[in-house]
Amino acid sequence: MVNRDGTITVPQPTDAQKSESANIVKAHQQAHQITPNGIPVTPNSQGSLQTFFDNLKPSEKLLLPPIRQRDINKKCLVIDLDETLVHSSFKPVKNPDFVIPVEIDGCIHQVYVLKRPFVDEFLAHVGEKYECILFTASLAKYADPVSDLLDKRNVFRSRLFREACVFHKGNYVKDLARLGRDLNKTLIMDNSPASYAFHPENAIAVQTWFDDPHDSELLEVLPLLDRLADCESVYTVLRRSESPDPRSERSSS
Repeated sequence: MVNRDGTITVPQPTDAQKSESANIVKAHQQAHQITPNGIPVTPNSQGSLQTFFDNLKPSEKLLLPPIRQRDINKKCLVIDLDETLVHSSFKPVKNPDFVIPVEIDGCIHQVYVLKRPFVDEFLAHVGEKYECILFTASLAKYADPVSDLLDKRNVFRSRLFREACVFHKGNYVKDLARLGRDLNKTLIMDNSPASYAFHPENAIAVQTWFDDPHDSELLEVLPLLDRLADCESVYTVLRRSESPDPRSERSSS
């Protein structure tokens, strides 16, 4: 919730939300026959698998396909786009990295995009260690072409846009339970606490970026991500109750 003073109050997940999240993950495991350690097993019948998904309610539809073979032993890292990896503006900026034409209400607008410092190095690094998912509250007609230009290495296994978010109390929330991944092995990296309101204990908070050329946030977070990539459960490292800001863990990495 955005307060009048500009601060954001993050609502804690209710018991009902936790129960719904557990049911969604259980449904995904049944549909894809995933063992508790996250390894998918070949379904007995493609027909029965399709029937299962056809009968799911819209809120229970899983957002991601089954884990790829090469990512089975990796954790899932959900990464935000705007103000986390890039900053975009309708106003011309000096030396933009990309200029994206976007159609709005029948008119073509130019969107000027700046890449956050060290974003290329960041993506190359995490792409080796994680199953990386782009998850943005922006519209696909803008975010998809930006991602095409940003992610030349095809680091992102999937891209999720605004329609994949849950609109909750005025905010677009990224519900990690709908991904179909083990939450013990799932992280979200985002500059907006409202985006991970349902799962704050899985979050790595990053500073909002606009145009600071001296910013080094994406390099500073790498030691923490390296540590998380090798741990049994992300909760053992991101002790939210003791460390409200996960970035404070970096100093101990």
